[in-house]
Amino acid sequence: MRFLLSIFFLFSLHASDYLSNKKCKECHEAIYNEYEHSAHHLSYFTDELHRKVANASDPKRYACAPCHMPAAADISALVSGRDRPDPRDVRERDGVSCFFCHTIAYVKKAHKFNLNLPARQAEGYKPSLFGSLFNPDDSDKHSSLKSPIYIDNVCMGCHSHKVNDHNVTIFRAMGPTDTSRGCVRCHMPKVPGGPEKRNTRNRSEHHSHRFPGIRDAKFRATGYEIRVARSGDGIDVTLVNKMPHPMIIQPARAKYLEIRVLRHGKTIWRNYRKNPSEDPKAYFAYRFFRNGHPIVIPTPATSEQVNNLAGKEKRLLHYRIPGLQKGDVVEATLWARLAKAECEKAIHLNDRRFTTPMKIKSVRVTLP
Repeated sequence: MRFLLSIFFLFSLHASDYLSNKKCKECHEAIYNEYEHSAHHLSYFTDELHRKVANASDPKRYACAPCHMPAAADISALVSGRDRPDPRDVRERDGVSCFFCHTIAYVKKAHKFNLNLPARQAEGYKPSLFGSLFNPDDSDKHSSLKSPIYIDNVCMGCHSHKVNDHNVTIFRAMGPTDTSRGCVRCHMPKVPGGPEKRNTRNRSEHHSHRFPGIRDAKFRATGYEIRVARSGDGIDVTLVNKMPHPMIIQPARAKYLEIRVLRHGKTIWRNYRKNPSEDPKAYFAYRFFRNGHPIVIPTPATSEQVNNLAGKEKRLLHYRIPGLQKGDVVEATLWARLAKAECEKAIHLNDRRFTTPMKIKSVRVTLP
């Protein structure tokens, strides 16, 4: 912890150099509108799930600040507990800000979690912002530079992994040999339109800053394939994770299959009665334990269990269902919850979007 605090202090940005998200909007209006609809736009103050999990993990220290409030003027004060998030501070209110993401100079890799280190800005000069554009335009607010970080490494700083003090992995999206190229290809696709109002080089497209993900119905359906076939005394359901990263990344989330057999429009069989976790092989989530006892908030966990699909993994699930008939219809639906049912035992969420199941994909097959 002491080493990390010294790193945060060393790489703190000068307050006078900071450009707020709203300042970026003045020139990058289209990109800002995309960003405003992304998860990156959420912050400690606007994301109820994140705020309540962070407070339940540690009511005194905001240890999540390096990734969720990286533009803060003094991250060491937030991480150590000397200070608390302040909604009056624009740098903290901006959350994962445009300015911070475009000043990353280096990604420090470590066992517990990686860390984005911003470039130190010279006082009295326009700040330098980095990106992947070749020969980018400057503006009256900042200079622009191309950096290889934004092709290979930038996502690794926050989206790689997190290991708690007991060496329990509580988050993993990327492996140590992964790069940002796959992330950019899926989550920052090229879209029509130049990247800025100035656009003196007449660029016709830019990388979207909407960062589509699980909250986007059309996008999340592209990540999976579901196949259903009759097999012996029952059915085989094959679930394919088409994504290059694991199916479950966030510890609060759950994804699960709901499988029904219908005859003449009526359900005659279902893989669970009330709770999807009744079918453990089709319920994908993290489970955490402290000295053998189940817990929800993973910070103090001493062990874990996880049912997950690795990137590009295919999983076959067999269900024995006696009495199946020709013409029976099997309906298999993959659902997701941003906050699994177990979370409500630890934190109360007013925003029902976190606990309302979201359909990912559904297939219907008539049995031969």
